[in-house]
Amino acid sequence: MPTTLADAQNLLSDLIARYSERVDYLMIRLEEAEGTDILLRGDKVETLSEGISIGGHIRACYKGGWGLSCFNQLSTIKDRIEEAIAAARMVGDEETLLAPIDPVQVICNLPLVGTDPRKISLSKKKQLCDRYTELLKSVDRRITTTSVRYGDSAQRVIIATSEGTFIEQSWVDMEMRFAATAKNGETVQTGRETTGSRKAYEDLTNLDEQVQSAAQRAIAALSLPSVKGNTYTVVIDPILTGLFVHEAFGHLSEADMAYENPDLLEVMTIGRRFGPEELQIFDGAAPEGHRGSYFYDDEGTPATTTQLIKDGVLVGRLHSRETAGKLDETPTGNARCLNYHFAPIVRMTNTWIERGKTPVQDLFTGIKEGVYARNWLGGMTNGEMFTFSAGEAWMIRNGKIAEPVRDVTLSGNVFQTLADIEAIGDDFYWDESGGCGKGGQNGLSVGCGGPSLRIRDVVVGGEI
Repeated sequence: MPTTLADAQNLLSDLIARYSERVDYLMIRLEEAEGTDILLRGDKVETLSEGISIGGHIRACYKGGWGLSCFNQLSTIKDRIEEAIAAARMVGDEETLLAPIDPVQVICNLPLVGTDPRKISLSKKKQLCDRYTELLKSVDRRITTTSVRYGDSAQRVIIATSEGTFIEQSWVDMEMRFAATAKNGETVQTGRETTGSRKAYEDLTNLDEQVQSAAQRAIAALSLPSVKGNTYTVVIDPILTGLFVHEAFGHLSEADMAYENPDLLEVMTIGRRFGPEELQIFDGAAPEGHRGSYFYDDEGTPATTTQLIKDGVLVGRLHSRETAGKLDETPTGNARCLNYHFAPIVRMTNTWIERGKTPVQDLFTGIKEGVYARNWLGGMTNGEMFTFSAGEAWMIRNGKIAEPVRDVTLSGNVFQTLADIEAIGDDFYWDESGGCGKGGQNGLSVGCGGPSLRIRDVVVGGEI
């Protein structure tokens, strides 16, 4: 990577001037990244590494066709530009439709508020993982398996385009994941916790209570009865709300999903009602301090806050410049790539349901028999259908939280579930544990959040 910003700007400007007339659009991205990856399974070290990667990619568009070429040797950049242009000209046979944005020249850095993890030695990071491993194991002798994972990454990205944009952007991201599996005879239960930060290394050093909670939930679940499978009115906590709005609804709001699928585009018609008037759903990288926050996306579009649902009605969707151009809408700054090996695609950033007005304790009022679910253990989505496993759960009886139960899975159709929201709590929590996957780009940092929700007619799996 060029040693100075001026060197990079001069190099990229010269290359763009030389090649841009052969295509409708040309972008050069340079990236420098360094990071740490530690994985402990029990007392065994499976991964302990620090690494630096330097590379870039070229994106060219000609008559609607895209060419992408990646490199990790700057000396080959001219050959890679030729490759990307040749590929674009080979497949392009329509019209290049990119929604317009204003070109900018800017340097921006997402600031840390505490210690930069790059200032912490690998041995100290390993010691932190060792301490959390011992905490997990110390909860109970029935803990048979533990895993602790630590990761940090610092990225510096420069993008230059044939439209005159030149952006340097940098940030640091950190994440830790914990799991404990408990066994008693044939019964096996697992507890998990994940957390992340773009603020300070200190955010990962005081997690003792959270780590122990994962192991304690696994132990407690060994002796709990399974929930009786049925359809219930369910109250979910803010963490499950965040997971639901991201996984079940957020992906359907990504416009590439819609314009590539006419049936989905018809379902996701702007102006269609999906939920109660109190329901407000947003996505955006503009709110500061979250793991999906940034100043510009990977096409140079400024970060925004996009309202997806307003008063229960669909009013927006998430765009790259291409999807916005094809649907004649406004780009939202949601074109993101994991690193220089990939092209930007439409991705969520920070996705949330706005807090409501119902006091949390009132969400339980009037429920004769229901389920209260907190935290998450796992989940999957398939189009508009979803299944999530709760980290812990209790029965609700006559408006009160009653006995704890296990093996609680929540399933349904996202559109019907949104329509079945009966009340929205006045609490709110940001979950910074997200690592989103799409199109082979897994582990992209996102944030999600929301309040507690009361939802009727949710299919809850367990023992029949």
